[in-house]
Amino acid sequence: MKNVFTALALSVLSAAAMAQATPTGLWRTIDDESKQEKSLVRISDAGGVLSGKVEKIADPAKANAVCEACTDDRKGKPVVGMTIIRNAKQGDDKEVWEGGEILDPNNGKTYKLRLKPIEGGKKLEVRGYIGPFYRNQTWIRVE
Repeated sequence: MKNVFTALALSVLSAAAMAQATPTGLWRTIDDESKQEKSLVRISDAGGVLSGKVEKIADPAKANAVCEACTDDRKGKPVVGMTIIRNAKQGDDKEVWEGGEILDPNNGKTYKLRLKPIEGGKKLEVRGYIGPFYRNQTWIRVE
């Protein structure tokens, strides 16, 4: 009987650990150049497709920023509440989400996207790229 409880406890713990190894949740974005916190972004899953919205901007002076440089439906819209990640799906190797796009509201450019949970899901490697050129950021899980 003791072995049954041990096996059950281990399966529950490993399921919880696997659940955290996904990009869904609230993330503290860290600027790749200054290494300073920029914002909080919540990534959610709707039928296997991920999207991410800005919930807060760290710099109070930029709290009411709008995306003037955007060239799509987000032009002139507030950055807080804006969807900056669209259409990412889990890749073939199950450890990477890709195929979507990420918007940099500072310059209005969109990039192809790759998301990879690291350190057991405590951090998220975010890569925006065009062809062979890319930028990486490491985001930190808040919840």
